[in-house]
Amino acid sequence: MLCAELPTCENPVPPLRVTDLTKRYGVELVIDRVTFTATSGEVLGIIGPNGAGKTTLLEALVGLLAADSGEVLWHGEPLPASQRRNALFYLPDGVRPYRDEATSQVVSFFAGVYRRSRAEVANTITSVGLSPVLHKRVNALSKGYNRRLLLALALLAPHPVLLMDEPFDGFDLRQTREIVNLLRNRAALGRTFILAVHQLADAERVCDRVILLAGGRVHGAGTLAELRTQTTLPAGSLEDIFLALT
Repeated sequence: MLCAELPTCENPVPPLRVTDLTKRYGVELVIDRVTFTATSGEVLGIIGPNGAGKTTLLEALVGLLAADSGEVLWHGEPLPASQRRNALFYLPDGVRPYRDEATSQVVSFFAGVYRRSRAEVANTITSVGLSPVLHKRVNALSKGYNRRLLLALALLAPHPVLLMDEPFDGFDLRQTREIVNLLRNRAALGRTFILAVHQLADAERVCDRVILLAGGRVHGAGTLAELRTQTTLPAGSLEDIFLALT
C-alpha cells in the first residue's frame, strides 16, 4: 500500500502519536513505555547518549523491529507495523546503498521510483551538496558524502515523516550548520523530521522539541524553554537539562 492509499494521507504531513512503545531483548528492557507525538512541520529530537535506545526506538517505530507492546497512531488511527514504512521513511546510520553503483545512478534510481522531476532532483542534489561526487561509486564516498547521499534519498522520498539516525555524523561544524538550515527549511514546507541525536549542541540548534531518552525511558520532553522551566534552569543548555533530568 502506498502512502497515498492510507486513509489519513489527505493531510500531506499527518501527526504521529506513539503510546507506550516497549521493546525487550530477553529480560533486558531496551525501550520502556515510550510515549510522544510529532506534529506537521516539526523537527523532533530523540536525544540521548550511545546505548540510550535511540536506534531501537526508531527501528521499532518504523516496523523494522517488532515491539513487545505499545501503539503507533496516524491521525488517531492505528498504523500497523506492516504499513509504517509506506508512511515513514527511515534513514539509518552507517549504511551504503548500492555500494558498487555510481552516486548519480543511485539518485536517478530513487528519483525514478518516486517519479521525481529533473528539477526536483537537481534541487535536491544542490541542497545537500552532492554535486562534486556524483561520478564516484558509493563505496568510494567519504563518510560525510555518504551521509549527503542518504539525505538526498530521504528528501526525494514522498513520505511526510522522515526518521534519521545521527544525521550530522561525519560533518564538521560548518557542514552541520548547512544541514541544520536545510532541515529547518524543509520542515517549514510541512515535512516532519524525527532525529536521533547524541550531540546535544546539534540538537539544540535544529530541534523544535526534544525527547530526553536514557536507559530506554523518557526522562523529559518539550521545547528548550519548557525544559528550562521544568528544571528551574532559566539559562540552562540542553546539556545542563539532560544532566539534571537523567
